[in-house]
Amino acid sequence: MEGYHVGVDIGGTFTDVILIDPLGGVRSHKLLSTPDNYSRSMVEGISEICMSAGIEPSMLDRVVHGTTVVTNACIEMTGAKVGLITTAGFRDILEIGRGRLPAVLDLSWKKPLPLVPRNLRLEVQERIDGRGNVIHSIDYHGAEKAIQRLLDEGVEAIAVCFLNSPANSRHEIEVSEILKRMAPGMPLSISSNVMPMFSEYERTSETVLNAYVMPLVRRYLTSLQVELEKIGIKAPLYIMQSNGGMTTPENAMERPIEIIECGPAAGVVGAMRLSKNVTGDLITFDMGGTTAKASIVESGQVSRASEYEVGGSLNKASRLLKGAGYVVRVPSIDIAEIGAGGGSLLSIDAGGGIAIGPESAGANPGPACYGIGGFRPTVTDADLILGYINPSHLCGGSYPLDIEASRRAIADKIAPSLGVSEVETAYGVYQLANARMMRAIRAVSSERGRDPRQFSLHAFGGAGPIHAAGVADGLGMRRIIVPPAPGVFSAFGLLTGDIERHFTRSFNRPWDAEALDEMFLAIKALEAEARSGMSVWSGRNNDTDLIIAQFLELQYAGQGSSLSVDLNGNLADARSVEDIAKSFEELHERTFGHRLRKHPIRATALRLTAHIAARVNATEANFIIENPEILVNTRPAYWGPDYGLIDTPVHSTETIGEGLCGPVLIDGYDTTIVVPPGASVTRQGQGGVVIDLLSEESHEH
Repeated sequence: MEGYHVGVDIGGTFTDVILIDPLGGVRSHKLLSTPDNYSRSMVEGISEICMSAGIEPSMLDRVVHGTTVVTNACIEMTGAKVGLITTAGFRDILEIGRGRLPAVLDLSWKKPLPLVPRNLRLEVQERIDGRGNVIHSIDYHGAEKAIQRLLDEGVEAIAVCFLNSPANSRHEIEVSEILKRMAPGMPLSISSNVMPMFSEYERTSETVLNAYVMPLVRRYLTSLQVELEKIGIKAPLYIMQSNGGMTTPENAMERPIEIIECGPAAGVVGAMRLSKNVTGDLITFDMGGTTAKASIVESGQVSRASEYEVGGSLNKASRLLKGAGYVVRVPSIDIAEIGAGGGSLLSIDAGGGIAIGPESAGANPGPACYGIGGFRPTVTDADLILGYINPSHLCGGSYPLDIEASRRAIADKIAPSLGVSEVETAYGVYQLANARMMRAIRAVSSERGRDPRQFSLHAFGGAGPIHAAGVADGLGMRRIIVPPAPGVFSAFGLLTGDIERHFTRSFNRPWDAEALDEMFLAIKALEAEARSGMSVWSGRNNDTDLIIAQFLELQYAGQGSSLSVDLNGNLADARSVEDIAKSFEELHERTFGHRLRKHPIRATALRLTAHIAARVNATEANFIIENPEILVNTRPAYWGPDYGLIDTPVHSTETIGEGLCGPVLIDGYDTTIVVPPGASVTRQGQGGVVIDLLSEESHEH
């Protein structure tokens, strides 16, 4: 490995930092996030981990960052005031949407509000047909009037989305030139740059969402770069994308929709890299302080989604439920995310039961046990009462926990309504939280036609190893893999991502011999663009390092969605139109269970992925594990009504011996691994842990 590399993942509660040295040594650090200015915790974390490693920040060779800034802005509706300029007659397309309801029988469900109110959605006379022919030239005077009106309204960003611009972007470019003349420096999002693909609602949604978060991301990344320079860091900064690859701050500022799910993606990428050391496929389970995320790694590859919805309720890239948020067709890792983490607040719902989240205590005021102002109970408080968390060793003892504050919070706010003891209430919270986590895992497994029992659960995040056994048991999964440094594992994943960029072009025509010839020309142009852009990003030799993959989006004529056919093998073999059509039909049958024989096929888009491999080899990393000093050999822990409260053996990963069986608590720097009664636990290479649960037959006996 070359040089020093730092990865920083900022969550709603904690900021996680990983440093990898030239010999592959991996150090970790965890500190509370600073919601008033997230860059502050990042700078502090980098300074502190460099100090512990005995180096100066100026010696760093690369910094990779994952942030929740975009996600939070979409969920909390704190983005910019945006104006939209569109084709006459299409100003209400954001209101109309797809006409889909994610909860048909839920009378309380409310449709997400458009990110641009109607008075800021202005029309301009112009028209281009589906083949790119100009039917009506743009009304320049009308465009100038629309821009001036938006400027008078005080908009902070402007989105431009004209009908059929993927076929001909001329009018969008002309309006952008007018805007640059009238308002230099105004953040501008035009659909032919953001997502040059057909489907008017989806393209408008993406273009508007990009504009909505653009000013925020620009301010954040510009300020972050300044703060990093203040502590002497001259190394290039990269930002993780939703697809699991890295991008530059400049590209993230122009296309912030590509970094919406960058934090969750990093952990999945890290699991994929380490999956070479394990047998079988994985379901990743990342439970942090604010949310829990799940995804799949099959045959050493992540599962990808061509579109998902951000905002709304459950953020789930699902083919089954649509309409709960704002559509994004940016290539991404298929991740189901649910608003339930260690810091999720507990309450009593209208039916007298326990409700978890989605509100979180975050880093400030935090759970009651943190002692920094929080008084409402959280999932973390319940876990502490159960004995699953070491109260004196969170983050190596940097944040001692007040178990009496947790007991008071549960006793005052939750237990009286249930009529049971504090411990029984805490165990009920634990089980309910596990049930919520299972929902996310089913979203990426059962709802995708996979049986979770055939997978191992790869658990990380600060709360993941605490809840993993309960989640796995509820799903019938028998093996749990906890990676080294599980509480900061997403930060490690940041450093294992490739430098990557996706290029997309509309290619809407019947699939025939003429389309094949046109496809070769279009791919050649896309490859030239990719090679030019990637050389600027990476500063490396593209002739030897750059890998390009090509995909063709195909659908049966009349369908509303497409499937991606991998062209690399087909193009290398110079295969025919018929062979590529056959590949599509086979993929269609695997996906949907049938094919439409002799039905016309249409091409809809070309996608190209360009990436340069990561400099960090995850399988060669040497984790420097900071194991706590075990001051007591046991700790009282509650294991449910069948076992009750037991003085449970406490270990570190170093003291795990052969034949060790649960109940066991394995305390680490950043989390506790909870091993239930009857389960066996073994230590793996690099400091990871494997837990094998009792079989279902054993449970019955």
